[in-house]
Amino acid sequence: MILSGEMQRLNGDMQDLAEYQGKVVLVVNTASECGFTPQYEGLEKLWQQYESQGLVILGFPCNQFGQQEKGDEHAIGAFCQKNYGVSFPMFAKIEVNGDNAAPLYQRLKSAAPGVLGTEGIKWNFTKFLIGRDGQVIDRYAPTTKPEAMAADIEKALAS
Repeated sequence: MILSGEMQRLNGDMQDLAEYQGKVVLVVNTASECGFTPQYEGLEKLWQQYESQGLVILGFPCNQFGQQEKGDEHAIGAFCQKNYGVSFPMFAKIEVNGDNAAPLYQRLKSAAPGVLGTEGIKWNFTKFLIGRDGQVIDRYAPTTKPEAMAADIEKALAS
């Protein structure tokens, strides 16, 4: 089951990922100092547009790519709120690759390998869309803008 286990939110509270089962979930590894950081704005727009229909966006800060997420949880939360008005669930900083990769990311990468079957996350703002059935619908490259996923999100919400 992809959405299982507890993970720490930015505010320190623990969140059981199983609570998101039955929803359409977009999982994104994020960073505050990345060229793709402005995607927070598009992600927030998707959240505002589709939350009432069952979409959940989960942001997972990660410092594994170019040291682009150096801050602690407080600094990350303040940055996201001040600069992009982020209101979707944000989690404590994690690793997405390597021996210490979060179990959620181990499952996501296995279920939806990247180009040429490689499982590793290549950069910040890699996105995974999970359907109401808990299965990964698609994996999107960091260059894929949030608005480009709207049709896939709408299709998943209608399922």
